[in-house]
Amino acid sequence: MATANGDADFGDSSPASLKIAPKDYAYPLLEDPQRTLATPTEGGQTLGIRGGFSYFHYGCDGHQDAGWGCGYRTLQSAISWVNRRRGGLEPVPSIPEIQQILVALGDKGPRFQGSRDWIGTLEEFYVIDVLYQLPCRILHATELGSPEVLAQIRSYFEKHQGFIAMGGLTDTASKAIVGYHSSAEGRIFLLIVDPHFEGVPSSRQQLVDEGYVRWTPVDEFPASTYNLCLILQP
Repeated sequence: MATANGDADFGDSSPASLKIAPKDYAYPLLEDPQRTLATPTEGGQTLGIRGGFSYFHYGCDGHQDAGWGCGYRTLQSAISWVNRRRGGLEPVPSIPEIQQILVALGDKGPRFQGSRDWIGTLEEFYVIDVLYQLPCRILHATELGSPEVLAQIRSYFEKHQGFIAMGGLTDTASKAIVGYHSSAEGRIFLLIVDPHFEGVPSSRQQLVDEGYVRWTPVDEFPASTYNLCLILQP
């Protein structure tokens, strides 16, 4: 059952007992923000996400998380995609609900609830596992642009056409990867959906124009160790 403030109530404090409360957003969230973006080059190979998702970003539900909530927002977008692929429109957990799950799991201590602590790809996997019993693959990349890592990303989009949540040690800004492109010359681009937007986006094109939805060459990512959560939704 939901509490008076719209957050979930664990009841017996077990993650399995969590019921995600329905949400009423102040404005409609943008759907599939990458839909109008052209491929970065002509020709080559392009692979992308199958199924729709909602674009969650800083403050989109009234919870002010600018500067610390990007991991939660990427997770929310991922969960909206899982819901769509499963044929339903189940509510997406709020930031307080995500924190409740992680505390109930024992991954975080009680002080985490209501905090501004970041989460990364491992915590995102824990939440997806609890809510959906859905396997994810955690890919640790010491070099995002290495041939081995890029081959695994390409294989993932070939097999699953899914949603990848990504964070890095130096590049601490969480983001999603929803597409892969190899140019005719062999240059690799990743389709990024960045949750750091603040305010109310007027259109998909605004997000493209301001760089929140973009094709990024892999050689332009900051040097860092990256952790990727590949959601293995059938």
